[in-house]
Amino acid sequence: MITCLIVDDNQLARTTLRQLAAQVRDLKIMGEAESAVEAYNLLKTTPVDLLLLDIEMDGMTGLELTRNLGNDKPVIVFISAKKEYAFEAFELNVADYIAKPVLPARFIQAIDRVRELLESNNEDVNIVNDEFIFIRDSNVVKRLSFSEILYAEAMGDYVKLHTPKRFYAVHSPLKAVEERLPAGKFIRVHRSYIVAVDKIDGIEQGALVLQGKMVPVADGYRNSLNKRLNIL
Repeated sequence: MITCLIVDDNQLARTTLRQLAAQVRDLKIMGEAESAVEAYNLLKTTPVDLLLLDIEMDGMTGLELTRNLGNDKPVIVFISAKKEYAFEAFELNVADYIAKPVLPARFIQAIDRVRELLESNNEDVNIVNDEFIFIRDSNVVKRLSFSEILYAEAMGDYVKLHTPKRFYAVHSPLKAVEERLPAGKFIRVHRSYIVAVDKIDGIEQGALVLQGKMVPVADGYRNSLNKRLNIL
C-alpha cells in the first residue's frame, strides 16, 4: 500500500486528486493540506510514501517544501498548472511532474513510476539522472535517455534534440543544454551543434555522419574533435 498526502491550496484540485486516487487500488490517502507549511507539520506526525504536491502556494511553495524536507522526503509528484517549474523540479529528484488539468491516464502513469521507485528498495528514492534528461514535449514532461540523442542543434531560441525517429524542440539556449549533457558522451563541434560521440559513423567532406545525417564541424572545434576520436 502506498500512503499519500495531497497538498494543494485549491479545494477543487484536492477533491479531483482524491477522486483519481480512489481509482488506484494500492494508493491510500492519509490526509490533505492546503499549504506547504501545514504539510510540513503533518509529515512530522504522519509520514507518508508519496506527496502529491502543488507548487505555487502562499507562504511556502512546493519547491521550498521539497528542499526543506531534505533527504528524508517522501517520493514527490508535482502537480501544477505552471510548466515553467519542470526543470527546477526534476533537479530536486522528484518522481514526476504533471501539468493541470490532471488526466486519469497521466495520473496512473505517475503512480506507476512511484510504485517502481518504492519497489526499488533505494533508501533515498533518488532518480539516477546521469542516464537521461527531462524535456517538455507539448504539455507533457518527457524523460529522454542520453542514448537516444544523436545530436543537439541550436535554432534561434530553441534547441532541437535529434533522435533516430524524431526531434524534440526545447526552449533553451544551446549552452544550457550542453551543461546538462554528460561531457563523457557528447562533444561540441560547432557553435550550433553538439553530437553524441558514440553515434558518429564517420567524417565526409569535413562533416560528421550520424546515422545518415550530416552535421558540420567548425574549424575552431576540429582539433578537439580529432583528439577525442583519436584519429590516426
